[in-house]
Amino acid sequence: MAKVKSCGFLIYREDPSPSFLLMRHADRWDLPKGHVDDGETNLQCAYRELEEETGIRAEQVLMDEHFKFKNKYVVKYDENGGVIKKKKLIIYLAKLLEPVEIKPTEHEGFEWVSWTPPHQIQKKTIDPLLHHLEEYWNSIGDRVRGSV
Repeated sequence: MAKVKSCGFLIYREDPSPSFLLMRHADRWDLPKGHVDDGETNLQCAYRELEEETGIRAEQVLMDEHFKFKNKYVVKYDENGGVIKKKKLIIYLAKLLEPVEIKPTEHEGFEWVSWTPPHQIQKKTIDPLLHHLEEYWNSIGDRVRGSV
């Protein structure tokens, strides 16, 4: 069975209201993320994909070094229902420091989604990520969230 790894960021902002960035595919919402290149760390991949897919540069965000979301899920089945590919997902969290023009390159568009949990966006990846983030923010309180 083939295995792939994808890394990316959940980008959030506080202004004009608490919200997070989602990228629009033809059939689903997604995060700015992608596959790790040879010789690249997970975090290097996440930053590269962020800039490639949105135009947001590393210096325009503040990464929360205490948050990391990991998930594994099946992305393909064979004709008998057997698994042929599993995906490992690693998502980092970062706050957008300044307004920036989002420039989608690999997606049809984007949307800033209001932070109003619970969210029901995508069962395999985004919903568990947002649930994990809500638990994380509840555990640390406002002392860190605003400044990451």
